[in-house]
Amino acid sequence: MNSALGQGLILLSLATATVGCILGFAAGRSGSAAGLRWTRWLAGTYATSLILANLVMEYALLTHDFTVKYVDMVGSTSSPTYITIVSLWSSLEGSILFWGMILAIYIWGFLATTRQGHERMTPYTLATVLAVGTFFSFLIAGPADPFSAVQPRPDSMHTGPNPLLQNHWLMIIHPPALYLGYVGMTIPFGMGVSALLRGELGASWMALTRSWMLVPFGFLTAGVVLGGWWAYEVLGWGGYWAWDPVENASFLPWLTAAAFLHAAMLEERRGLLKAWTVVLLLVTFALTILGTFMTRSGVFNSVHSFTQSAIGPTFLVFLAVILVISVLLVGLRMHLLSDEGSLGSPLSRDAAFIVNNLLFAGFTFVVLVGTVFPLLAEAVRDIKLSVGAPFFNQLSVPIGLTIVFLMGVGPALPWGRTSGKEAASLLWVPLTTSLILGALALALGMRQLWPVVTLIVSLFAALVALRDMVTPVSALMRRRGLPPLAAASLAFRRGRRRYGGQIVHIGVALVVVSIAVSSSYQVIEEGMVPKGQSLTIADYELRFEESRSFREPHRDVLEAQFTVLQNGREVGSLGPRLNRYSGQMNPIGTPAVLSTARQDLYLSLMSVAKDGQAAGLRAFINPMVSWLWVGATVMVLGVLIAAWPRRRQKPATKAAA
Repeated sequence: MNSALGQGLILLSLATATVGCILGFAAGRSGSAAGLRWTRWLAGTYATSLILANLVMEYALLTHDFTVKYVDMVGSTSSPTYITIVSLWSSLEGSILFWGMILAIYIWGFLATTRQGHERMTPYTLATVLAVGTFFSFLIAGPADPFSAVQPRPDSMHTGPNPLLQNHWLMIIHPPALYLGYVGMTIPFGMGVSALLRGELGASWMALTRSWMLVPFGFLTAGVVLGGWWAYEVLGWGGYWAWDPVENASFLPWLTAAAFLHAAMLEERRGLLKAWTVVLLLVTFALTILGTFMTRSGVFNSVHSFTQSAIGPTFLVFLAVILVISVLLVGLRMHLLSDEGSLGSPLSRDAAFIVNNLLFAGFTFVVLVGTVFPLLAEAVRDIKLSVGAPFFNQLSVPIGLTIVFLMGVGPALPWGRTSGKEAASLLWVPLTTSLILGALALALGMRQLWPVVTLIVSLFAALVALRDMVTPVSALMRRRGLPPLAAASLAFRRGRRRYGGQIVHIGVALVVVSIAVSSSYQVIEEGMVPKGQSLTIADYELRFEESRSFREPHRDVLEAQFTVLQNGREVGSLGPRLNRYSGQMNPIGTPAVLSTARQDLYLSLMSVAKDGQAAGLRAFINPMVSWLWVGATVMVLGVLIAAWPRRRQKPATKAAA
């Protein structure tokens, strides 16, 4: 029953998406109000059918209906309930189904926010979104069908989802956050296609599209960082980012989306980079499809990717169609994409934003080439190549630091023309302060070049952001005599988008400093530690007390208990683990981490002697890692503030005569 019901709902979604797509394009061309109403109804039906299909799959998973293909693949009667629920996105077919549900949620959000107004933009936007929905419904109905009826395998073969996905609670929130970022890019993409088809590329379209881009950008930011946190807490190598192909796949659209958000501001305020902004919007969506292909085709060897599948070529065809249509649309509307303004001065916010965008493009190119080139080399010349972290670090660190520096220069300068004297007066206080603090860091023992440069540049950007937030408050206090809290509240309400952007910049500064310090000053020690003896790392002693084995519902656990002493004083205990899952030959480690504001003590258990009298341990001291998670949280908070919709003004009522 679950198989038939699920397949019926997917076929309904495919039919409504196809018809709605055709009708939407027709309504956009003819301006038919009735056609728009039908398109909206079909879009709502499509979204509802996909949400219901996901609920049917969840019901099948929770009731262990092994006659459903996907449940037979990832289900297990021994898995905890929360693992059973999140196994929906633990493998290829379920993840594509979940992709469809996220798109359905965004469609309902778009329908709800466009009930009044935007009649000229909505038909083409919905038609484009439903075209994307048609593709994914086709995948779910055909090559990635999770609802096929099967003969259940023996119960001993029902081992649950991928063990790496069962090993930490972050897998509950990391994939949904990433999906909300990836899939959400469909709505701005649809708006971009609509604007190009209608030839209406004014400031009002850009403002609305930018607002819609902020939502998936915030989720993508959270998803990328949560992926790094998952790697840090699960993989046991002491790091959080390895330039893995699938990590890069999520970072690429983040870079172009960030570039778009800055370019859109320049177009709104100065009428510059109109064509470039549209291209960034289209490329961002194309990169999300490329990222989906990289994760789900199995062509890249990664702990984040799914196994080999047959849908890879289908994704490549879809990506090619998107690129061809995008190029054609931009080419046909190029006469409408000429800049309306001009660059007033190289010492201006305009110029800083332009250079900033060029650097984002360069960063994207470096990551894309380093990620895709090995695959192309193998496909064309049958040569296996590997592009490692040194390549990415050597090229991306200078580009990234220059972007952070311009993140301070841009907001410090006004729009339009600026004299050299005025620019110097605006920049010298934060720049001098950051240089003094950098010199202080040198005096305190920070000797490596790149961390010192990173600290100076990040402090400069953060100081500019703080000044930009304080200046309107102090101005209101002087002009209106308002108390500080009232002035801050009024300034925030008036410039919420600006405040959100500056909060994001402060978060970026925290993240960049954390990455520089943690990667440059990491300390590593490893060894076999006899029971009652200690492994020393910096000012810590790690005394091995005992090992113990126990059974959890879905795994066998081997844990080693270590007492942690710092400068001879006991500060806690840590229990790194080795987890063994059914059907898995090798155990999967769970590191134990003692986090402070200054540093993390990170223990990864390598082995335990058969008699339990010794444990193989790898220990890391990772400075300032906790500030990476704090900075990312600040970034997401800033995006949320910037994206929060403005309160609608109530229409004025005429006084009674």
